[in-house]
Amino acid sequence: MPTIETIIAVTLAGLALSATPGPSMLYVLSRSVGQSRAAGLASALGLGLGGALLAVATALGLAAVLTRYDWLLMSLKYLGSAYLIYLGINMIREARASARVQLKVQELEEASISHIVRQGVVVELLNPKTILFFALFLPPFVSDAGFSGAASSVQIQLLILGVIVPLTALPADLIVAYLGWTMAKQLNRSPKTREALGWIGGLTLICIALNLHLNLL
Repeated sequence: MPTIETIIAVTLAGLALSATPGPSMLYVLSRSVGQSRAAGLASALGLGLGGALLAVATALGLAAVLTRYDWLLMSLKYLGSAYLIYLGINMIREARASARVQLKVQELEEASISHIVRQGVVVELLNPKTILFFALFLPPFVSDAGFSGAASSVQIQLLILGVIVPLTALPADLIVAYLGWTMAKQLNRSPKTREALGWIGGLTLICIALNLHLNLL
C-alpha cells in the first residue's frame, strides 16, 4: 500500500500535468463548443476511462516485470525521476511560447454520446506517449519496503498510483467541458495566467523528482 506522502506526491504531479492546456483538453473543448456540453462531458469521461484502463494495464505489466527482475526497480526509479525533470523543464520552456498562442477549437463531426465515450477510451489506449508516461512515471514512487519478492505489494502500489493519475486530470477536463468557450476566452485574454500555470506545473514536477532522492520534504 502506498504511503500517504506518496499518494499526495502523485496527486500533485497529476494536477501539475493537467494544469496547462494539452491535446486532451483541447479535444474536450472542441467537443463542448463544436457540438454540445453533453458531448464535451462524454469526451472527458471517455478519456478518463481510457486513462484508467491504461494505468491498470501498465501497472500489472510493470509489477510482473519488476518482481521478476528486482534490479530494474532502482534503474527505473532514476530513469523515471529524470523523466519527471524533463517534463518539468519542457513545461517551463514551452510556457512562454505557448501562452501567446490562441486556443482554437477544431472542427469535429457530430457523433452520439456513446460513440464519443468509446472514442475517448480508444484515443487514450492507443496513445504511445501515454503508455511511455505510465511506464516511466510510476516506478519512482514504488516503496522499497517489503519489495523483494512481494509481487502483491508492488502490484497494489502500482495499481493505486496508476489510477490516481487519470483521476487528477478528470476534474480539469470536466470543467473545460462544462464551461466550454467561456474558459477558452479567459485563457486567451490572459497569457500571463497560462504562462504562470506552466511554471507552477513544471517546478512542481521538478521538486517532486528531486524529493524522491533527496527527501527535502
